[in-house]
Amino acid sequence: MEVALLTVGDELLSGDTVNTNANWVATQLTDRGVTVTRIVSVPDDHDVIVDHVRRYSEAFDGVIVTGGIGGTPDDVTMEAVAAAFDRELTVPDVTRAAVERHLDALEERLPDRELSVDVAAEAAIPERSRPLLNDAGLAPGCVLENVYVLPGIPDELKSMFAAVADEFTGDRRSAYLYTVEPEANIVWALENVMDRFAVTVGCYPDREAEHNRLKITATDDAQLDGARDWLVDTINASETPVSRDWGEDDSEAETR
Repeated sequence: MEVALLTVGDELLSGDTVNTNANWVATQLTDRGVTVTRIVSVPDDHDVIVDHVRRYSEAFDGVIVTGGIGGTPDDVTMEAVAAAFDRELTVPDVTRAAVERHLDALEERLPDRELSVDVAAEAAIPERSRPLLNDAGLAPGCVLENVYVLPGIPDELKSMFAAVADEFTGDRRSAYLYTVEPEANIVWALENVMDRFAVTVGCYPDREAEHNRLKITATDDAQLDGARDWLVDTINASETPVSRDWGEDDSEAETR
């Protein structure tokens, strides 16, 4: 399963907000064997969102869109997703009732504060889409064909993703190894193992942890196991974290 992740928000592009959602969702998908093919941040721009949703919906098995839902003027995601499929926005009874219940709970907790909320704007989703109720917040998400629209607030995103997580599955598996060898010294082995086995290997130097972390990915367990065993034997890689002194000599070796 190949999935594209579209994160929406001017604040992401300006650097005002760190895009932790992209990292979290990508990790969740990868852990389920899904291939994340795109991670793209776009502004709160109706036409830009429409364009990306249309293209990604056609190109990939699934699209996850986060951010820009609700009733404020910059929340244009729902309208844009609806337009991408030539749909209108509608307010189903189930989403309206959920928003009203949430507002009632807020009024009980904040009896001295008057809440002025456009319930219809908050509860609107594209017609003929599947609503995803927001147990941790106000505005609902939805599923429209292969596009999943989720909130941008991290707690709400995580809560809503849990409701659809089982719909994302794939056959990619990964294994991790660790080595004290400088990266430049094991390039030949990484190239060799990808020739011998149907795997991809990434090497990630980590000076804080004082080792190189190798990530081996495959769609066949036998190929994955074979590649892992070969690297363990060939470059003395370890299946548990090891460490070494990243001294001046090591730095020079890595640049050669």
